[in-house]
Amino acid sequence: MTHSDPATYVAENRSELVRTTLDVLAVDTSNPPGDTRTLVEGIEAELDGLGVETERFAVDPAKPNLLVRVPGDGDRTFCFNGHLDTVPFDAETWEYDPLGERVDDRIYGRGATDMKGPLAAMLLALRAFVEADGKPPVDLLFTFVSDEEVGGDAGLPALLAADRLDADACVIGEPTCSDGRYSVVVADRGSIWLTLEATGEAAHGSRPVLGDNAIDRLYGAVTTLRERFGKRELDIDATVEPILEESIEYYAPTMGAETARELFAYPSINLGTIEGGEAINSVPQSATAEIDIRLTAGVQTPDVLSEVRECVATCDGVTISEVSWSVGTVEPPDSPLVEAVASTAETVTGQRVYRRSATGGGDAKKLRNAGVPTVEFAAGTDTVHAVDEYITVDALATNAAVYARLPAVWADTEEL
Repeated sequence: MTHSDPATYVAENRSELVRTTLDVLAVDTSNPPGDTRTLVEGIEAELDGLGVETERFAVDPAKPNLLVRVPGDGDRTFCFNGHLDTVPFDAETWEYDPLGERVDDRIYGRGATDMKGPLAAMLLALRAFVEADGKPPVDLLFTFVSDEEVGGDAGLPALLAADRLDADACVIGEPTCSDGRYSVVVADRGSIWLTLEATGEAAHGSRPVLGDNAIDRLYGAVTTLRERFGKRELDIDATVEPILEESIEYYAPTMGAETARELFAYPSINLGTIEGGEAINSVPQSATAEIDIRLTAGVQTPDVLSEVRECVATCDGVTISEVSWSVGTVEPPDSPLVEAVASTAETVTGQRVYRRSATGGGDAKKLRNAGVPTVEFAAGTDTVHAVDEYITVDALATNAAVYARLPAVWADTEEL
C-alpha cells in the first residue's frame, strides 16, 4: 500500500518503529569485538522485497558495511549515515535488558540512543520513501557502517578509501539533543594527542636529593603546558564565532555558561595516562604520559602544535615521543544542509534548534574532510554509553519524522 508522502507513513507506523528498534537492539554488536554480521543480515532480511539496491562492502569480514540506494529524481545524492556497533556493556550492572526492553515510553538497551534508535528511525524512513507514491526528489544513499566506536578503519574510512560513498550531503544519526533542547551539530574540535617521555636519575627513596625524579619532571611539563596554553584564549576564525556562541548557550544549562565558554574559548588539556617508577622507595628513572588537547574549529592545529613542541623543548629531561593531530571541521551554519536540518527539526519539534559544535570528533570529521557536507542530528537522551541507556518512543518518532522530511527540504533549500 502506497502513501502520499513519507511523513504520513512514519506518522502511521509508530509501532513498527518500536519493533525495529527492539530488533536491532537484540543483536549484540559490542565493539570490541564489533562483529556486525548478524545485524547486517537482519537488516538485509528486513529490506528484502522492497526492491531497493543493497550492497555489502567489507575489508574485515566480521565488520561489513551495508549500503542501500533508493533512486530519486535529479542528479544529487543525499546520504543517511549510522553506525552499527556499540560500546560494550556489563549486563550484571543493568536493571533492564541491555539487549532491548520497553518500559512505558522508554526503550532500554545498549545503543538505544547511540545509535541504534536513530538507526531504526532511518530504516523506517527508508521504507517510507520506498512506499511513497512518487520518487524522492533526490537519490538517497543509506550507509550503515561498522567500527565507529573504536575509531577503526573497517567502517566509514574503508568506504571513503574505496570511493564508495559519493554524496552531496550527509546527516549522521548521532544523538545531538537532550533534556528538551534540540541541536544540529555542525562542527567538531581539533585534537593534539601527545605521548611525553621523561628521563631522570635513579636513587634510593631515602635519598631523593641524589637523583632526578622523572615523574616530577613529567608532571612539571604537564603543568607548564596547562599554564601556557590552557589559560590562553584561542584565536578562532570569525566565521566560527556564531557557532561558538550557540554552543555555549546549548551547554550552559548542564555545565554553566562560564564552564561552557571555557570549554570552547580555550584549549582543553587532559592528562589521560601517566606511568613511571618501580617502587615506592626508589626515585623513578623514567616516566611516560599521554596528553589529550582539544581545539575549537577555526583554530589552526599545526600552529598550536608548533608552540607545544617549543614549550616541551624547554622542559628538562622531557621529550615528545609520539604525536597525532587533527584540525576541527565545520559546516557553515547558513549552508543549505544546515538550514534544511535545522528548519525541519524546528518544524517537527516546535522548538529552537541550536547550531553547535561537538566537544569531540567522529565520522562527521572524516566525511567533511572527504568533501561531503555533513551534520549530525538525532533526538535522544543523556545516557550515551551509560548503564541502562535508553531512548524514548517520542524521540524515536521525532527522528523518523525529521529524516522522512529532510531530503525534500534539502532539495528545495539547495535550489534557493
